[in-house]
Amino acid sequence: AQLRYSVPEDREPGFSVGDLAKDLGVEVRSLAARSLRLVSEGGQRHFQVDLAAGVLLLNSRLDREALCGQSPTCSLHLQLVMENPLQLHRVEVDVLDVNDNAPQFPKPEVVLEITEVANPGTRLPLEVAEDPDMGSNSISTYELSPSEHFALSINVRGDGVKMPEIVLEKALDREKVAVHHLTLTALDGGNPVKSGTAKVTIHVLDANDNPPVCDPPISKVHLEENVPVGTLVTKLNVTDLDEGPNGDVEYSFKTSNNAPGKFTKLFSLDPRTGEIRTKGPLDYEESSAYEIAVRARDKGSPAMEGHCHLRVELIDINDNSPEIVLTSLSSPVQEDATPGTVIALIGVKDSDSGENGQVRLQIAKELPFKLVSSFKEHFSLVTNGPLDREKASGYNITVRAVDLGSPQRATQKTFYLRIADVNDNAPNFSSPFDTAHVQENSLPGTSVFSVSASDPDEGSNAKLSYSILLNGMQDVPISTYFRIDQDNGTIYTVRALDYEQDKVFQVPVEVKDAGSPALSSTAVVHVFVLDENDNAPIIVYPSVPTGSAFHQTIPALAEPGYLVTKIVAVDADSGHNAWLSYQLQETAEALPFQVERRSGEIRVAQALRESEDPHRLVVEVRDNGTPSLSASVVIVISPEENSVQDFAKSLDLPKSSPKDTNLTLYLIISLVSISLVSCVMFAVVAARCL
Repeated sequence: AQLRYSVPEDREPGFSVGDLAKDLGVEVRSLAARSLRLVSEGGQRHFQVDLAAGVLLLNSRLDREALCGQSPTCSLHLQLVMENPLQLHRVEVDVLDVNDNAPQFPKPEVVLEITEVANPGTRLPLEVAEDPDMGSNSISTYELSPSEHFALSINVRGDGVKMPEIVLEKALDREKVAVHHLTLTALDGGNPVKSGTAKVTIHVLDANDNPPVCDPPISKVHLEENVPVGTLVTKLNVTDLDEGPNGDVEYSFKTSNNAPGKFTKLFSLDPRTGEIRTKGPLDYEESSAYEIAVRARDKGSPAMEGHCHLRVELIDINDNSPEIVLTSLSSPVQEDATPGTVIALIGVKDSDSGENGQVRLQIAKELPFKLVSSFKEHFSLVTNGPLDREKASGYNITVRAVDLGSPQRATQKTFYLRIADVNDNAPNFSSPFDTAHVQENSLPGTSVFSVSASDPDEGSNAKLSYSILLNGMQDVPISTYFRIDQDNGTIYTVRALDYEQDKVFQVPVEVKDAGSPALSSTAVVHVFVLDENDNAPIIVYPSVPTGSAFHQTIPALAEPGYLVTKIVAVDADSGHNAWLSYQLQETAEALPFQVERRSGEIRVAQALRESEDPHRLVVEVRDNGTPSLSASVVIVISPEENSVQDFAKSLDLPKSSPKDTNLTLYLIISLVSISLVSCVMFAVVAARCL
């Protein structure tokens, strides 16, 4: 037999599909004995048999759309097998559709385009929504959200599918509303009704129905004249309500009779952005204002255009620095120039006008110069005080020109003024008094001393020559003793000097420059003659002719220490060269006498023997010079009995001779001269220190 059942697709597992035992006409208790079993076609077990109740149960939830798709009918075929006897029954289960699916559009958002000049009645087709359900559960109708310009129209195809369309009911204006947003809803016929929505965006395409508009149509811009090339003058504010090429504006200059060739050299116009920039330097003095006409044209078809008028007024600024012109310069200038002497003529100029072109000229206050205004924009630079080349041999004079603009502009010019020398400074010795020493007996031409002088002048005014003055300080002209090199100031001896004759010389030296008139100054060089051991000692007592001996008697019984006599000697030299020492020349036999080394006293050294023969002594007097010089005297001492002699008689010093007197006088003069020179030197040193 063939059984047929139906079941809605939304039933839960365990739902009773049909009573098999009843429909097959068999007892329920016999189903198990006859081994009733269910065989599904396709191997899927959507159903099961309850043998105890004899009913067909739903084994799993059914999905009609998954099982049969869009087929109008959906049936599942089963086979029931029973044994004893073997029987085969066919079961067909119809799966009934349930409204379990909502309509769904292929895209959640639909974008449409329509030109703003489209006529009412224009249709925009829409995509059909899909609903897996069938029959009355499928899509029933469409709805569109309210709109002033659009309505919904539904057409039915030959297969019964409903096709939605949007119909333009009112003319569009993109400049007012460029985009329209609508909602399309699809409704099915189920109970309850299910729906699906899609957003519909309609873009209104532009049409070239609006010309470019300049806001404001006439404008004015103030611009400083010194702006750099490329400075933005203004950006034109042009609007075109159209879009795309219809609203894409190009700019160009509209030439006129106002010097179009020159105008285009000064300004540039960006054809895309409408920016007007400077193209060349602007000069207020050349033109204070410019009139610019600009054409704004869109790219529509046909093209539409608007016009803008711009007036550019230049602001005069202080854009020119003063210029200094050195017309004349007198360099060098004499250092003895009187105040008010004109040094230079200076002119100034400024291309600006008004206060921007008024110029003040100035120099540093510490300079000995000043500026005197000759007439407009011309000045004289004159001396304002004494000049001294020795303090400043020249001046870097910086002249600064400042205009009265705001901000001020300044220019400076520096030139060098050289000061010419005048012989206004006498030569000057490093010291008015100098001291020199020279060895006596030095060869003629020996260098004694070099004087040094300086002159702050320059050139011939500083060329010095030295000379020795013949002022009669000595009895003999000083030039017979010394000479001087006129170029370097070195003093040389003319002849050998004798310390014993002249111990000190005052050499007056004059230095003179080569200026006109020549200036000079003097200094004194004290030349001290240094002693040399060139004089041998002279024995004053006893005075014995050369080759003779001095005889002296003493008591035969004279005791040791008895003063026999005293040797007196002098030396014309001084210092160590005049230090004398006395000694006995060695003999073959020992003598009972001795001589005091410093005093020259001869005394008995040991007791004399009776009837002793006379003794011959050679006493040598030697100075302390290098090399040492000496003199000697022979003394014969004869012991006599009953010879009594007192000390004064034994000395029996002779009266001083004229020669001895002269020697003493020389010693006194030397001491006095040395003392005077020392006092002078001390005074000079004290004065310099103070």
